[in-house]
Amino acid sequence: MVFIAKKLKKGTEKKRAIMKKATAYEKARATAHKGRHIGGAGKEDYRRGNVKGEVKNRKTPVTKPELKKMITEKGIREVESKAGFTKPAEEYRNTYQPKVKLFQKGKLIPKKKPKKKK
Repeated sequence: MVFIAKKLKKGTEKKRAIMKKATAYEKARATAHKGRHIGGAGKEDYRRGNVKGEVKNRKTPVTKPELKKMITEKGIREVESKAGFTKPAEEYRNTYQPKVKLFQKGKLIPKKKPKKKK
């Protein structure tokens, strides 16, 4: 019994440390964007006036469905991702949501004009 309790305790401590690190990164990015950190489940990560921002601190890039959900459900206008964005996600932003700003490691990803089909 004692062994299992110690094992569970280590797992929760590790999870707590990861969450603490993620929150610290969100706060740092909110400050860099001159916004106020909000956080919490189902809420934007930071807000600057009427602009809502989301921060993704992970190793995999943000996909198109994730980006679409953030924009439509939360009303996000700025997305910061350490790993970047997939090509379909960038194309979606360029074509349908040109007002949304995408950042990778603090640098703005420029908007590209969609190619016209012949």
